[in-house]
Amino acid sequence: MCPNTDTVGLHGWTAVPVDADAIFEGKPYLNEPTPVSLSDIAWPSDDPIVAKVQEYAKEKLPIETYNHSMRVFHWATIIARQQFPTHASSLSPSTLALTCLLHDIGTTPAARASTQLSFEFQGGFIALQLIQHQLGGAQSQAEAVAEAVIRHQDQGTVGTITFLGQLIQLATVYDNMSERPYLVHPQTREQVVTKFKRCGWSRCFSKSLRAELEEKPWAHTTHLGSEKFPNGVRFNKLMEEYDAWTE
Repeated sequence: MCPNTDTVGLHGWTAVPVDADAIFEGKPYLNEPTPVSLSDIAWPSDDPIVAKVQEYAKEKLPIETYNHSMRVFHWATIIARQQFPTHASSLSPSTLALTCLLHDIGTTPAARASTQLSFEFQGGFIALQLIQHQLGGAQSQAEAVAEAVIRHQDQGTVGTITFLGQLIQLATVYDNMSERPYLVHPQTREQVVTKFKRCGWSRCFSKSLRAELEEKPWAHTTHLGSEKFPNGVRFNKLMEEYDAWTE
């Protein structure tokens, strides 16, 4: 079956380089980031599928991972608007929200124990089943979310990825490792982390990565370095002060 070209922009299927350096032309950013008020970032709460998946995520994910997912939505929205306005103008906020909510659904102990698959692949299959088959979502949207979840740690320099997948990569590595720290204005960063606190996320996610690597030494996370990646997450200097917040 040929892909539906009407949904390419809507669900972020446009092919872009997987190499972020190529996208940014070797520069820190394409457009200088400016402050964004949280009131200007609308969560698609009127979408019934998003509402149901949000409840699912709240039930299945620990608060640290849920808050991370909500921060990723904000980072991704800001990055898309300010750096890639043409793509942002057509991308469905609902598709982005679903991807953010579910991108780490495979990291929970229950999800990891239920399969020998790497957490991103398990998460993609969970997302596809949940959105399309349980909630009756559109196939193109469900598959776009699944593809982005599966590939959200598929970093490299050769080949292409969907725009949605690249956007989730940029937003997650910003939150996890503070890569490309200049993509979000400091005032905006403060607002987002105040609303969706990290709750020690750097330590939490590093432990989750190490748990998967111990259980599944073949895991896709090894692609990023069995020590380099967990250590990069754990010692996230840009987010260090926010990780220490307890209230």
